[in-house]
Amino acid sequence: MHENQEIVFSNLKFYHQAPAPWELHGEGIILVYKFSKDWVENHGHLPNYLKGKFKGGLGYVMLVNYEKSPVGPYHELLIIPGKFRKSRKQAITKIYVDSEASTQNGRANWGIPKETLPFVWEKNGGEDLIRIKDGNKTVFSCDVKPWGIPFPTSTSFLPINLEQTWNKIHFLTKPTGSGIAKLAKVKNLVVDPDYFPDISKLKPLLAVKIKPFHITFPAPLYGDK
Repeated sequence: MHENQEIVFSNLKFYHQAPAPWELHGEGIILVYKFSKDWVENHGHLPNYLKGKFKGGLGYVMLVNYEKSPVGPYHELLIIPGKFRKSRKQAITKIYVDSEASTQNGRANWGIPKETLPFVWEKNGGEDLIRIKDGNKTVFSCDVKPWGIPFPTSTSFLPINLEQTWNKIHFLTKPTGSGIAKLAKVKNLVVDPDYFPDISKLKPLLAVKIKPFHITFPAPLYGDK
């Protein structure tokens, strides 16, 4: 274990500690965008260390229902606006889960800036109805309906290569995964821009529902920059 990671883990004594690697199974929705530099800088919820460092590339918004993980089932919403820094690696700039164990381990294992909020993920006539709230405030909600012929997909098609910074530690992580996808239609999208980048007026280049999928989050490498 990295010596700095031991310090991070010392804050997790009240949570189930599940060091990397993680094997996860479930279903997910991926929306693919080409965000402009101006939109990312002004609406991407960037931490200070990423401001002015956007380098373009494809952006992803992901909604995930993890049915199996080292900390049990949980749900997730995240955005990867694109590539950043001289390394041109991606970064998750905003992410919510409904498991505090996932939040704490995600920060410690990979420097992912998870926050915890309750989710409701329901099924209705082939649609996924997803609601995230903070008290009475709707943070994010949408209805997703998959359609068409299923096809195989993987991280070779939609690559993820993360560089995250947490507690001044730089985590380099390249998750790999695969699954069976269908095209998807997203309806009734509502976003509170105080909580999450407001994608409600943007049209994705691609929307897919992946079910089932398997993804591996390996132990990270550590950067020096």
